[in-house]
Amino acid sequence: MVLPPYFLKDLAMHPADLPREVTDLSAPSPGDWLASVRAIAQGPLAEQVVAIDRDGHYPLAVLQQLARAGAMSAHLDTPEKPGDYFLAIQAMAEVSRVCGATGFMMWCQAVCGLYLQQSGNPALMGEVLARHLSGEGMGGTALSNPMKSYAQIESLLLRARKVPTGYLVSGTLPWVSNLQPDHYCGAIAAVMEGEQEAGSELMFLLRCNAPGVELRECPSFSAMEGTGTYALKLDNYFVGDDERIASPAKPYIARIRAAFVMLQCGMAVGVTQGAIDAMWEVEAQLGHVNQFLEDRPHALQAELDALTERVRVLALTPFETSTDFFIDVLDARAHGAELCLRAAQSALLHQGARGYLMSSAVQRRVRESHFVAIVTPAIKHLRKEMTRLSAEVMPA
Repeated sequence: MVLPPYFLKDLAMHPADLPREVTDLSAPSPGDWLASVRAIAQGPLAEQVVAIDRDGHYPLAVLQQLARAGAMSAHLDTPEKPGDYFLAIQAMAEVSRVCGATGFMMWCQAVCGLYLQQSGNPALMGEVLARHLSGEGMGGTALSNPMKSYAQIESLLLRARKVPTGYLVSGTLPWVSNLQPDHYCGAIAAVMEGEQEAGSELMFLLRCNAPGVELRECPSFSAMEGTGTYALKLDNYFVGDDERIASPAKPYIARIRAAFVMLQCGMAVGVTQGAIDAMWEVEAQLGHVNQFLEDRPHALQAELDALTERVRVLALTPFETSTDFFIDVLDARAHGAELCLRAAQSALLHQGARGYLMSSAVQRRVRESHFVAIVTPAIKHLRKEMTRLSAEVMPA
């Protein structure tokens, strides 16, 4: 048995008095740690992929197993070590390689943990964060609408009205994922003065089981059915100081936005790798004719490896706030989505008729790649934002 350093604080004996195997404090190497994540993905998760995709099964037990393994919190700082964003992205890629829906829920949980840790609110950074890291608490991110609002694509859908002890929030969000009745998510509402927006926003932790919250079923998706996605309706939902993540929200979002987008690269890398794997599966039988297709597996693998290295470098400074850096992050995310689309389509062409069967994993890959391309920030959103930010960097 190997105990992590923080467990020793609670032991009565001095470390020198403990058995040798207990005093071995060496942490597993990143390779060993990723192998343990891979084992979960290729074991219990792989057994549930069809149910997740076709039947809308929400894989809570697997998500909690991944949480206990640290797969959704490697990017967060602990007393023992700083967070490692690239390691978190690699873990997400390992899972997305098997199941894009579960990889997406990992991103939701990971980003929600980011919200909690960066809030600066002791009420959220203590037991709430600890439960989140262990998987006892599960959360999502309701920032699709706010991110589109900041990009001038749509207006904020939640409204917050100040009351003596906090805020009352009302409105409806159409798509929020990784939710269940006892889960939570980060959300943003426009602060109102009468019937007018006050020019500031409130970011808060929204608890699905609190008074004033209703979860509504969404129409069936073509994929990603098991992602716990609901519409949220709020009616005078109360937000007190203990649930406040940021107010005003814009400076906070400016600080975390690159990390928010960067983490999504794990989904793109994983789904792309899964598609490349599917191409190699039929190479021995169909390589003699597949050689005439574009986007062959070795070329796609080289492009994916180059993108992964680019993301690794960006992940060294996830809280860099310069415009140039954010443009680079957006561009890497867009490249990942576009590569994902190409790889999934090529996998279908490489597999031929067998890939056209509804039971084929390649069919799921195609639909997952579409999700990577349209989930906020979608490719069109990314290109719009890069154009806007580039104009600010190089004014006419």
